[in-house]
Amino acid sequence: MPTQVQTSEFQQSYNSMAGADIKAVVGGRLFGELQALSYAVTREKAPIYTMGSPDPRAYSRNKRGIAGSFVWINFDRHSLLSHFRDSKFFADKDEIRPVWDSGNAQTIGAHFSNNMFLPDSTTTDVIYDGSQKYETMAADHELATPWYSDQIPPFDIVLVAASEYGAMAKMKLIGVEVLNDGLGVSIDDNVFESQSTFVARSILPFTPIDNPNRSQVGNVAGNS
Repeated sequence: MPTQVQTSEFQQSYNSMAGADIKAVVGGRLFGELQALSYAVTREKAPIYTMGSPDPRAYSRNKRGIAGSFVWINFDRHSLLSHFRDSKFFADKDEIRPVWDSGNAQTIGAHFSNNMFLPDSTTTDVIYDGSQKYETMAADHELATPWYSDQIPPFDIVLVAASEYGAMAKMKLIGVEVLNDGLGVSIDDNVFESQSTFVARSILPFTPIDNPNRSQVGNVAGNS
């Protein structure tokens, strides 16, 4: 009959996590190609000086910024763009690349037109997909799949860590927008790695998650 081993005081307090324990959920879906992520939070704090003293009287607190970078592995395609292949943004029809063309608007309900940007026009075109009425958009724009990383709409990044001992933790970057995207290859590279820099609106740092099943860790087989 299995007997339970008592968990030590150290196992119940602080727990370390390794990169192999972390999974990344990007834009609501698991992004298995992610290799590394880093971020920094900066804030403007300026000293206030007055006459009669070389020392600051106080420090004013101003704007805060959150920025960072992440690295992912590429196989035979751009992993980040492939991950967001279902995401759409409003693009000028003249700029949409054919390989990423959204296709027949009547089929997918992705074409928008409106006279809001056309003062001389009196017609408004609204397309239905059979169940939902879409809002209107200028006739020279339509929804397209991003072909640059900076065209991806804002998304969240959630890192979830779970160790072999049952300890769990999570962190979240909110409102992430990609700024730069780069790739370098050489004859000495075994893999293709891409890197992007980003900004974010908010961050929730790593916090532990209570695992109700953690008490089962350490069970051993024995005889009653």
